[in-house]
Amino acid sequence: MAGGTRRKNAWHEVRDGSDYTLSRHWPARFDVSASARFPALRRGRLARQIRQDLWREFKHLRGFSPVIHIAATEDGFCVTAGGQFMAKGRVPQGAVSRIETLLDDPARRARWIAWAGEGAA
Repeated sequence: MAGGTRRKNAWHEVRDGSDYTLSRHWPARFDVSASARFPALRRGRLARQIRQDLWREFKHLRGFSPVIHIAATEDGFCVTAGGQFMAKGRVPQGAVSRIETLLDDPARRARWIAWAGEGAA
């Protein structure tokens, strides 16, 4: 692994060049995911905020473990949010659309951007 792995409160924070991944389990895996664009912000803060809301959305699903991946783009970030299912079974129907709705929610985006922008250079 080119970047560094830092475990904080049992979460893996992996930085590899301009990529950042936040995951409870390593290696991280996406069984379900959706992506959205964001302006350049503090990656760790953005990932933690999205992870919290994603967990709230899927906490009733047995074995769900959130994963957030942030990749730099020319005009900001591409955030991939989703996760892996540690329990056997299929990905629930509609899970992708629920993640897309979460990532596109204007109120959540405003909160995430405000929090992740604090202290940003």
